[in-house]
Amino acid sequence: MDHTLQIPCLDLSQIADSGQCFRMALQADGSYFIISQGRCLNVRQSKEDLTFCCPDSDLDFWLNYFDSSTDYSGVLRLAQSGGSYVAQAASCAQGIRILRQDPWEMIITFVISQQKTIPAIRKLVEDLSRRYGHPLENPWEIPAFSFPSAKELSQAGLEDLQNLKLGYRAKYIHRLCRDVLEGELDLGHLSLLNYQESMEYLTGFYGIGKKVANCICLFGLHHINAFPVDTWIQKILIEEYYSHERYGNVPKSRLFDQILADHFSPYGPYAGIIQQYIFYYERLRQNRVK
Repeated sequence: MDHTLQIPCLDLSQIADSGQCFRMALQADGSYFIISQGRCLNVRQSKEDLTFCCPDSDLDFWLNYFDSSTDYSGVLRLAQSGGSYVAQAASCAQGIRILRQDPWEMIITFVISQQKTIPAIRKLVEDLSRRYGHPLENPWEIPAFSFPSAKELSQAGLEDLQNLKLGYRAKYIHRLCRDVLEGELDLGHLSLLNYQESMEYLTGFYGIGKKVANCICLFGLHHINAFPVDTWIQKILIEEYYSHERYGNVPKSRLFDQILADHFSPYGPYAGIIQQYIFYYERLRQNRVK
Protein backbone atom coordinates (compact mmCIF):
# COMPACT_ATOMS: atom_id res chain seq x y z
CA MET A 1 0.00 0.00 0.00
CA ASP A 2 3.00 2.33 0.50
CA HIS A 3 4.86 3.30 -2.66
CA THR A 4 8.00 5.45 -2.41
CA LEU A 5 9.18 7.20 -5.55
CA GLN A 6 11.24 10.18 -6.62
CA ILE A 7 9.52 12.72 -8.88
CA PRO A 8 11.62 15.78 -9.77
CA CYS A 9 10.21 19.29 -9.40
CA LEU A 10 7.46 18.25 -7.00
CA ASP A 11 6.99 19.94 -3.64
CA LEU A 12 3.78 19.04 -1.83
CA SER A 13 3.67 22.17 0.30
CA GLN A 14 4.14 24.45 -2.71
CA ILE A 15 1.40 22.70 -4.66
CA ALA A 16 -0.96 22.84 -1.67
CA ASP A 17 -0.47 26.62 -1.46
CA SER A 18 -0.49 27.35 -5.19
CA GLY A 19 -4.20 28.16 -5.47
CA GLN A 20 -5.02 25.36 -7.90
CA CYS A 21 -6.37 22.69 -5.52
CA PHE A 22 -8.58 22.92 -2.46
CA ARG A 23 -8.87 19.34 -1.24
CA MET A 24 -5.26 18.82 -0.20
CA ALA A 25 -5.26 18.93 3.61
CA LEU A 26 -2.11 19.08 5.72
CA GLN A 27 -2.10 16.51 8.53
CA ALA A 28 -0.49 16.72 11.97
CA ASP A 29 2.35 14.39 10.90
CA GLY A 30 3.25 16.59 7.92
CA SER A 31 1.61 14.37 5.32
CA TYR A 32 -1.22 15.48 3.03
CA PHE A 33 -4.65 13.90 2.69
CA ILE A 34 -6.06 14.39 -0.80
CA ILE A 35 -9.47 13.60 -2.28
CA SER A 36 -10.03 13.45 -6.02
CA GLN A 37 -12.67 11.70 -8.12
CA GLY A 38 -13.85 9.50 -5.27
CA ARG A 39 -10.34 8.37 -4.29
CA CYS A 40 -8.33 9.17 -1.15
CA LEU A 41 -4.57 9.46 -0.82
CA ASN A 42 -2.17 10.05 2.02
CA VAL A 43 1.17 11.29 0.70
CA ARG A 44 4.25 12.45 2.53
CA GLN A 45 7.57 13.85 1.40
CA SER A 46 11.10 13.53 2.73
CA LYS A 47 13.47 15.58 0.59
CA GLU A 48 13.06 14.02 -2.89
CA ASP A 49 11.24 10.90 -1.71
CA LEU A 50 7.46 10.83 -2.00
CA THR A 51 5.54 8.06 -0.29
CA PHE A 52 2.07 7.39 -1.67
CA CYS A 53 -0.22 5.48 0.67
CA CYS A 54 -3.07 4.14 -1.45
CA PRO A 55 -4.33 0.89 -2.94
CA ASP A 56 -1.97 -0.53 -5.57
CA SER A 57 -4.74 -0.15 -8.15
CA ASP A 58 -4.88 3.63 -7.50
CA LEU A 59 -1.18 4.40 -7.84
CA ASP A 60 -1.31 5.15 -11.57
CA PHE A 61 -4.27 7.47 -10.97
CA TRP A 62 -2.30 9.48 -8.41
CA LEU A 63 0.86 9.59 -10.53
CA ASN A 64 -1.24 11.00 -13.34
CA TYR A 65 -2.89 13.42 -10.89
CA PHE A 66 0.56 14.85 -10.12
CA ASP A 67 1.38 14.97 -13.84
CA SER A 68 4.43 12.80 -13.24
CA SER A 69 5.08 12.12 -16.94
CA THR A 70 5.66 15.79 -17.86
CA ASP A 71 9.25 17.08 -17.92
CA TYR A 72 9.03 19.97 -15.46
CA SER A 73 12.82 20.13 -15.29
CA GLY A 74 12.77 21.28 -18.90
CA VAL A 75 10.08 23.86 -18.14
CA LEU A 76 12.14 25.10 -15.23
CA ARG A 77 15.21 25.51 -17.43
CA LEU A 78 13.13 27.43 -19.95
CA ALA A 79 11.77 29.72 -17.22
CA GLN A 80 15.18 30.32 -15.69
CA SER A 81 16.60 31.30 -19.08
CA GLY A 82 13.96 34.01 -19.51
CA GLY A 83 13.60 37.42 -17.91
CA SER A 84 15.01 37.93 -14.43
CA TYR A 85 11.58 38.19 -12.78
CA VAL A 86 10.29 34.89 -14.18
CA ALA A 87 13.65 33.25 -13.43
CA GLN A 88 13.40 34.32 -9.78
CA ALA A 89 9.81 33.12 -9.54
CA ALA A 90 10.64 29.75 -11.11
CA SER A 91 13.60 29.20 -8.81
CA CYS A 92 11.38 29.93 -5.81
CA ALA A 93 8.41 27.81 -6.96
CA GLN A 94 10.15 25.00 -8.79
CA GLY A 95 8.19 22.32 -6.90
CA ILE A 96 4.85 23.28 -8.45
CA ARG A 97 3.18 21.03 -10.99
CA ILE A 98 -0.19 21.49 -12.69
CA LEU A 99 -2.43 18.82 -11.21
CA ARG A 100 -4.80 16.80 -13.39
CA GLN A 101 -8.09 17.43 -11.66
CA ASP A 102 -11.72 16.65 -12.47
CA PRO A 103 -13.24 19.19 -14.93
CA TRP A 104 -16.67 19.30 -13.23
CA GLU A 105 -15.10 19.90 -9.83
CA MET A 106 -12.92 22.66 -11.31
CA ILE A 107 -15.94 24.31 -12.96
CA ILE A 108 -17.76 24.62 -9.66
CA THR A 109 -14.62 25.33 -7.62
CA PHE A 110 -13.53 28.27 -9.75
CA VAL A 111 -17.04 29.66 -9.99
CA ILE A 112 -16.89 29.65 -6.18
CA SER A 113 -13.42 31.22 -6.23
CA GLN A 114 -14.55 34.58 -7.57
CA GLN A 115 -13.58 37.26 -5.02
CA LYS A 116 -12.86 34.62 -2.37
CA THR A 117 -9.69 33.90 -0.40
CA ILE A 118 -8.09 30.45 -0.63
CA PRO A 119 -9.21 29.43 2.91
CA ALA A 120 -12.78 30.52 2.10
CA ILE A 121 -12.76 28.50 -1.14
CA ARG A 122 -11.52 25.42 0.71
CA LYS A 123 -14.30 25.73 3.25
CA LEU A 124 -17.05 26.14 0.66
CA VAL A 125 -15.79 23.20 -1.40
CA GLU A 126 -15.80 21.02 1.73
CA ASP A 127 -19.24 22.26 2.75
CA LEU A 128 -20.66 21.29 -0.64
CA SER A 129 -18.95 17.90 -0.51
CA ARG A 130 -20.15 17.09 3.01
CA ARG A 131 -23.69 18.18 2.22
CA TYR A 132 -24.16 16.71 -1.26
CA GLY A 133 -21.30 14.27 -1.92
CA HIS A 134 -21.10 10.75 -0.54
CA PRO A 135 -18.85 9.37 2.25
CA LEU A 136 -15.52 7.83 1.27
CA GLU A 137 -14.01 5.07 3.37
CA ASN A 138 -10.28 5.30 4.02
CA PRO A 139 -7.84 3.44 6.31
CA TRP A 140 -7.01 6.62 8.26
CA GLU A 141 -10.66 7.05 9.28
CA ILE A 142 -10.54 10.68 8.20
CA PRO A 143 -14.02 12.05 7.46
CA ALA A 144 -14.01 12.28 3.67
CA PHE A 145 -16.66 13.02 1.07
CA SER A 146 -16.62 12.96 -2.70
CA PHE A 147 -17.14 16.16 -4.62
CA PRO A 148 -20.81 16.05 -5.68
CA SER A 149 -21.70 15.23 -9.25
CA ALA A 150 -24.05 17.52 -11.14
CA LYS A 151 -26.89 15.12 -10.34
CA GLU A 152 -26.06 15.10 -6.62
CA LEU A 153 -25.57 18.85 -6.48
CA SER A 154 -28.82 19.45 -8.33
CA GLN A 155 -30.61 18.20 -5.19
CA ALA A 156 -29.74 21.59 -3.70
CA GLY A 157 -32.27 24.32 -4.35
CA LEU A 158 -31.15 27.88 -4.95
CA GLU A 159 -32.02 28.80 -1.38
CA ASP A 160 -30.01 25.83 -0.07
CA LEU A 161 -26.95 27.05 -1.94
CA GLN A 162 -27.46 30.60 -0.73
CA ASN A 163 -27.63 29.31 2.85
CA LEU A 164 -24.12 27.91 2.39
CA LYS A 165 -22.95 31.53 2.00
CA LEU A 166 -22.21 31.19 -1.69
CA GLY A 167 -23.73 34.61 -2.36
CA TYR A 168 -24.23 35.52 -6.02
CA ARG A 169 -22.33 32.36 -7.00
CA ALA A 170 -25.30 30.24 -5.87
CA LYS A 171 -27.34 31.11 -8.94
CA TYR A 172 -24.42 30.26 -11.21
CA ILE A 173 -23.97 26.83 -9.61
CA HIS A 174 -27.70 26.13 -9.67
CA ARG A 175 -27.86 26.93 -13.38
CA LEU A 176 -24.70 24.97 -14.27
CA CYS A 177 -26.10 21.83 -12.63
CA ARG A 178 -29.22 22.19 -14.73
CA ASP A 179 -27.14 22.78 -17.87
CA VAL A 180 -25.27 19.50 -17.30
CA LEU A 181 -28.40 17.47 -16.59
CA GLU A 182 -30.16 18.89 -19.66
CA GLY A 183 -27.14 18.16 -21.86
CA GLU A 184 -26.35 21.78 -22.62
CA LEU A 185 -23.00 21.56 -20.82
CA ASP A 186 -21.49 18.35 -22.19
CA LEU A 187 -18.41 17.43 -20.16
CA GLY A 188 -17.48 14.65 -22.56
CA HIS A 189 -17.53 17.07 -25.47
CA LEU A 190 -15.54 19.61 -23.47
CA SER A 191 -12.76 17.08 -22.87
CA LEU A 192 -12.23 16.77 -26.65
CA LEU A 193 -11.73 20.48 -27.32
CA ASN A 194 -8.45 22.35 -27.61
CA TYR A 195 -7.69 25.40 -25.49
CA GLN A 196 -9.29 28.05 -27.69
CA GLU A 197 -12.34 25.89 -28.37
CA SER A 198 -12.68 25.19 -24.63
CA MET A 199 -12.55 28.90 -23.84
CA GLU A 200 -15.27 29.68 -26.37
CA TYR A 201 -17.43 26.82 -25.12
CA LEU A 202 -17.06 27.55 -21.40
CA THR A 203 -17.63 31.30 -21.63
CA GLY A 204 -20.99 30.57 -23.24
CA PHE A 205 -22.36 29.42 -19.88
CA TYR A 206 -23.93 31.57 -17.18
CA GLY A 207 -21.40 32.49 -14.49
CA ILE A 208 -18.25 31.55 -16.41
CA GLY A 209 -16.19 34.52 -17.53
CA LYS A 210 -12.74 34.62 -19.10
CA LYS A 211 -10.76 34.25 -15.88
CA VAL A 212 -12.81 31.33 -14.55
CA ALA A 213 -12.74 29.63 -17.96
CA ASN A 214 -8.94 29.93 -18.03
CA CYS A 215 -8.72 28.34 -14.58
CA ILE A 216 -10.93 25.46 -15.72
CA CYS A 217 -8.79 25.03 -18.83
CA LEU A 218 -5.55 25.01 -16.86
CA PHE A 219 -6.51 23.02 -13.78
CA GLY A 220 -9.37 20.86 -15.05
CA LEU A 221 -8.56 20.24 -18.72
CA HIS A 222 -4.77 20.46 -18.50
CA HIS A 223 -4.36 23.04 -21.22
CA ILE A 224 -1.09 24.22 -19.74
CA ASN A 225 -0.88 27.13 -22.16
CA ALA A 226 -3.85 28.74 -20.37
CA PHE A 227 -2.91 31.82 -18.33
CA PRO A 228 -5.62 32.90 -15.84
CA VAL A 229 -5.49 36.61 -15.03
CA ASP A 230 -7.20 37.62 -11.79
CA THR A 231 -6.70 40.85 -9.86
CA TRP A 232 -3.60 39.40 -8.20
CA ILE A 233 -1.96 38.55 -11.54
CA GLN A 234 -3.07 41.91 -12.97
CA LYS A 235 -1.19 43.68 -10.20
CA ILE A 236 1.93 41.62 -10.92
CA LEU A 237 1.77 42.32 -14.66
CA ILE A 238 1.41 46.05 -14.07
CA GLU A 239 4.23 46.24 -11.52
CA GLU A 240 6.68 44.11 -13.48
CA TYR A 241 5.90 44.81 -17.14
CA TYR A 242 3.83 47.96 -17.64
CA SER A 243 5.31 51.15 -19.01
CA HIS A 244 3.24 54.10 -20.14
CA GLU A 245 5.45 54.60 -23.17
CA ARG A 246 4.74 51.08 -24.43
CA TYR A 247 1.18 50.51 -23.26
CA GLY A 248 -0.31 53.94 -22.66
CA ASN A 249 -2.38 53.79 -25.85
CA VAL A 250 -3.54 50.19 -25.47
CA PRO A 251 -7.26 49.98 -24.54
CA LYS A 252 -7.79 48.68 -21.01
CA SER A 253 -9.83 45.76 -22.36
CA ARG A 254 -6.78 44.51 -24.27
CA LEU A 255 -3.97 45.63 -21.96
CA PHE A 256 -3.28 42.36 -20.17
CA ASP A 257 -3.61 40.27 -23.31
CA GLN A 258 -1.02 42.52 -24.92
CA ILE A 259 1.38 42.27 -21.97
CA LEU A 260 1.04 38.48 -22.03
CA ALA A 261 1.67 38.37 -25.77
CA ASP A 262 4.75 40.58 -25.43
CA HIS A 263 6.36 38.93 -22.42
CA PHE A 264 5.05 35.39 -22.07
CA SER A 265 4.77 34.12 -25.65
CA PRO A 266 8.33 32.69 -25.46
CA TYR A 267 7.01 30.15 -22.94
CA GLY A 268 4.48 28.93 -25.49
CA PRO A 269 2.63 25.80 -24.34
CA TYR A 270 4.00 26.16 -20.78
CA ALA A 271 2.60 29.61 -20.01
CA GLY A 272 0.21 28.22 -17.39
CA ILE A 273 3.08 26.70 -15.46
CA ILE A 274 4.85 30.06 -15.53
CA GLN A 275 1.63 31.66 -14.23
CA GLN A 276 1.70 29.31 -11.25
CA TYR A 277 5.35 30.10 -10.56
CA ILE A 278 4.71 33.84 -10.38
CA PHE A 279 1.41 33.47 -8.49
CA TYR A 280 3.10 31.40 -5.76
CA TYR A 281 6.21 33.60 -5.73
CA GLU A 282 4.23 36.77 -5.12
CA ARG A 283 2.04 35.17 -2.46
CA LEU A 284 5.21 34.04 -0.69
CA ARG A 285 6.76 37.53 -0.92
CA GLN A 286 3.57 39.01 0.53
CA ASN A 287 3.54 36.43 3.37
CA ARG A 288 0.27 34.97 2.13
CA VAL A 289 1.43 31.37 1.93
CA LYS A 290 0.20 29.49 5.00
